[in-house]
Amino acid sequence: MTQPPSNRRLAIQTAAMMVAGLSPWPAQAAAADTPFYPPVKPRRLNFPRDYGSHPEYRTEWWYLTGWLGEGPSAMGFQLTFFRSRTQHAPENPSRLAPTQLLFAHAALAVAHKNVFLHANRAGRLGGALRRAETSDTDVQFEDWHLRREQGSAGEVYTGRFAGEGFAVSFDASAAQPALLRGQEGFSSKGPEALQASHYYSRAPLGVKADVTVGKETQKLVGKAWFDHEWSSQLLMAGAVGWDWLGINLLDGGTLMAFQIRNDKAAAIYAHVDARDAAGRPAKGWQGLRWQSAGRWRAKSLIDYPIPMDLWVGDQRFRLVPLMLGQEVDARASTGGFYWEGAVSLMQGERLLGHGYLELTGYGAPLKI
Repeated sequence: MTQPPSNRRLAIQTAAMMVAGLSPWPAQAAAADTPFYPPVKPRRLNFPRDYGSHPEYRTEWWYLTGWLGEGPSAMGFQLTFFRSRTQHAPENPSRLAPTQLLFAHAALAVAHKNVFLHANRAGRLGGALRRAETSDTDVQFEDWHLRREQGSAGEVYTGRFAGEGFAVSFDASAAQPALLRGQEGFSSKGPEALQASHYYSRAPLGVKADVTVGKETQKLVGKAWFDHEWSSQLLMAGAVGWDWLGINLLDGGTLMAFQIRNDKAAAIYAHVDARDAAGRPAKGWQGLRWQSAGRWRAKSLIDYPIPMDLWVGDQRFRLVPLMLGQEVDARASTGGFYWEGAVSLMQGERLLGHGYLELTGYGAPLKI
């Protein structure tokens, strides 16, 4: 992670109805009929401004995942904040009007205990404890937060989240500039010009974390990945879900790929972006194809295509999950179930890197 690999969080409409107690979309102003949101258009991203929130757009997310520790004691974690602009009139003077909603998901995968811990939150954006600043990355939902800090030692993303029986605090340091996805940060999600997002990544990040599980706290180090995207568009016609992948390669490079699927489980739009250790485009991953290498049934009774194979020509790579049980139950926030978990990228017995895989739309087509 983390709406298609850019619109991967647009199920927020469902959550908006639960949070506000009513539909966020007035019947007379359906998004399909009224150009309520500004379209995403190609432009040069401007930092640090574009590290911050873009409240005029329909949806936005800040998504940080990471691997901590090594070998059998390794853990995976993710923290995601979503901002959603509803179609309530902005001139409504009530401070309770749900014009902007804020959601948060967090999870910790403890493989050696076969424990997957997760929590999620939902509420109206506003006030000192639920905020998404426009000047820089600084998002907070009560005692959870994610913010970017620029110091003498460089850029650091700090974060904290906690749930029942677990808590994580981390510092994730960036040594490289932002990786602009697509055309200088304009990332297409379909054949039409409007099917796009603004999208950049920060990877790899060196991460240090304090991880508490039960009464035990550990200090761990590892690698992390950060995505930030904002968009106004829905899934393209015929799409039921998507698969997204972000891998920190052991050689210092990165691999990001996604495919948007139809109801036949076939890719109707796909993209791959591989970079070397200096952030330059890397060869060897063009023409990447996804293929299920098995099926795993979750508690939701959804069958996920895990493990997953990636093919480039006649070369096969496998995405091996840190643990199978990494399904997220987001019914109390953004709605529904999806699989989002820590994976290793293997070629035969050779380890190439670690990262995160997201699988959506498998139990039923996403309802946006």
